[in-house]
Amino acid sequence: MSQVDHVAAMLNKIVGAGQLAGATALTWRDGRVVQFAAVGWRDVAAGLPVERDTIFRIASLSKPITSVVALTLLEEGRFALDEPITRWAPEFADMKVLRAVDGPLGATDPAARPITFEDLLTHRAGLTYGDFHRGPLARAFAESLGGTIDSDVSPDAWIAGLASLPLIDRPGAGFHYGHSTDLLGLLLARMEDAPLGEVMRRRLFDPLGMRDTGFTVPVAQRHRRSKVYGFDESDRLAERTTGPGGAFMAERPEHMTFESGGQGLWSTADDFLAFARLFTGAGAVDGVRILTPDTMALMTTNRLSERQRASARMFGMSVFSAHGFGLGVAVVMDPQKAAPTLCKGAVGTVGWPGAFGGWWQADPAEQSIMIFLAHNALEVSQMARGIGLDVWIAISEFHAMESRSTSDRASLAHRAPSAVNGPTETTPA
Repeated sequence: MSQVDHVAAMLNKIVGAGQLAGATALTWRDGRVVQFAAVGWRDVAAGLPVERDTIFRIASLSKPITSVVALTLLEEGRFALDEPITRWAPEFADMKVLRAVDGPLGATDPAARPITFEDLLTHRAGLTYGDFHRGPLARAFAESLGGTIDSDVSPDAWIAGLASLPLIDRPGAGFHYGHSTDLLGLLLARMEDAPLGEVMRRRLFDPLGMRDTGFTVPVAQRHRRSKVYGFDESDRLAERTTGPGGAFMAERPEHMTFESGGQGLWSTADDFLAFARLFTGAGAVDGVRILTPDTMALMTTNRLSERQRASARMFGMSVFSAHGFGLGVAVVMDPQKAAPTLCKGAVGTVGWPGAFGGWWQADPAEQSIMIFLAHNALEVSQMARGIGLDVWIAISEFHAMESRSTSDRASLAHRAPSAVNGPTETTPA
């Protein structure tokens, strides 16, 4: 049986067990697609299968895309990494930091310094997601910002609302996953005086031929969308018409102007492949250059100190025991200990997963890319009970099937650039 058959058989077993509606899995190596599987259903009720051109919500796979677009403006001198964001967002001129994350919102201290663009790109701005917390902060986020993906709040009002909330840490102090990339995207829109989606299309999507990537799916292509699935109160697979915590709507209203650079994009496996090839091509794909090699090296270099790597947590678990974090992507630093659910390969392999079961990685040393897209929208309470986690089993098995041998991977580790080690410490000013 071929590797393609093995991947499809593995996914069929998980789909058949009612743990996943459907998925696409793609492997690119040495300049060509060497594996592709499309399994399950994009619309279970209608019996419509997942196909190669099925369009998925990609959730946080949006973040590296927004980060690359930001770096195109960095190359043009539109901002500097160490520049405070207040030039473009004066709303953030007088930020406060909570003394206790779940404490009263009025118990704060002044931030020691402004948030910088590098803080946004590395999630060290002191921003968070309201859903990660209980108490006053969670309520304030929901009231000020609306839905995480589809929000009725306008971009300017959203920026003002976020600036009105206290930070959970000093800018530059530590890695805290949250709305940093959403804010970054809206600042890019301000710089360009255009909606974020238009900025992305002009600077990235059109040059790379990413015709099916955007914040909305055109009416003529909606038959290709995968419906979103999760699990009901009986822990059975079920269609979701709204996102966890009200994150998104079944159909984005035409009047909605907020665009989430952190988690709002739709895409396909082949479109995302075009994007991911930037990381194996030093910033260029088939002669189309988006970033210079120097900027791409900067993006894929760890920016976190050892202390920041050690203290980074998501859902109570360590994030970077074997990884670092560059400008919008995780970076493998210890190939032997790296978990495939983040990214695993030679030193310098990059990636970042998404909340709906999307995942990707690019290994420049091996010249390989793996992409996995699915719709698996889970509530935090469900994940805590182990519901819906088979999608991560599927990703791990896909990775194992499509990776080179351990001996090959060990030899590749010695060929990777030393730049991924990054700084030894970052001290907030």
